Amino acid sequence: MRVLAVLPCGKKKIWDKIPDVGPMKVEDVYIGTLHRLTRHYAEIFADDWVILSGKYGFRSRNEMIKEDYDITFGMKSADVVSSNTLMNQVVEQGLNRYDQALILTGKKHQQVIHAIGGITKDDRYPLLGTKGIGEMQQRLKQAIDKKQPL
Repeated sequence: MRVLAVLPCGKKKIWDKIPDVGPMKVEDVYIGTLHRLTRHYAEIFADDWVILSGKYGFRSRNEMIKEDYDITFGMKSADVVSSNTLMNQVVEQGLNRYDQALILTGKKHQQVIHAIGGITKDDRYPLLGTKGIGEMQQRLKQAIDKKQPL
């Protein structure tokens, strides 16, 4: 079974640390604790991972991000990626060819995924029901340490 993990992008990015670093690959952009933990989890329990960004939609590890941004789902901004764009990306990037998607985000992203009709036939949200980022991080750390999926 081929498993795709969908990770949250996160507010903290490389430009917070090195403002003039220039364009960077997705795998080097996001540096926050939640992102780091979801990525580590994905590297253990999934075959591949993508970021779900409010500005860019689904992005793979080798795609480039030109500059810092602060756009999230739920913002009243024309810069938030549209549902139509997300649906097209799922097909164009072949994300729907995976057997299962582990969406390692909270409720806000679940609404976005549901609005586009899902990613795979077996989308799972192992972090739903947590009481915030702290509990998400704790669950991820435990799963990583024990090498047991959520």
